Amino acid sequence: MNISDLKFDANGLIPAIVVDAETDKVLTLAYMNEKSLKISLEKGLTCFWSRSRQELWLKGETSGNYQHIQSITADCDNDALVVKVKKDGPACHTGTDSCFTHELYNNGEEPFSMEGLYALLQGRKETLPEGSYTTYLFQKGLDKILKKVGEESTEVIIAGKAEDKKETIYEIADLAYHVMVLMVEMGISVEDIRKELAGRHVIDHKVKQEKMV
Repeated sequence: MNISDLKFDANGLIPAIVVDAETDKVLTLAYMNEKSLKISLEKGLTCFWSRSRQELWLKGETSGNYQHIQSITADCDNDALVVKVKKDGPACHTGTDSCFTHELYNNGEEPFSMEGLYALLQGRKETLPEGSYTTYLFQKGLDKILKKVGEESTEVIIAGKAEDKKETIYEIADLAYHVMVLMVEMGISVEDIRKELAGRHVIDHKVKQEKMV
């Protein structure tokens, strides 16, 4: 689609929801006009229209917290944008990672994430609570952890070979947990793995593009 397909409001603005491309976390809500959107596309950096200052605003120009655009997608009505970015620093002028920090409602259920599991395992390693299986693994050390990773890998193969989907899911979850314990033990972060996979994705994409030429 083209910029001309977008529906700007009476003030010539369109809301832009900025999202972290790596975590899908909503960072901020800002507004673009046609000129700031064109600048964003040309520079590959988010540029907005400041409604309070009535001027163009290149995010990071003064703070250094640039937002590198990965994609821009319009909604079904073409009157709102989702801008996925990789950021150099906090999105909010207050210094927080996201502008959305004032919680109005929470049902008490903490959504699962690999980062959350990693943080939990880090806490187990630091405090070593008694009776915890994770504590047991950390106390036994690297060799024990590696042995469990090997055992769980075998269980995944057995379940997969049997074409038992439910059991395979269960065993993959067991393997993922033990791999995460290994990561914590070796100081390998979730971000380290994400960057490695992202690098492979970029290489694969370039190879496919070259084959098309």
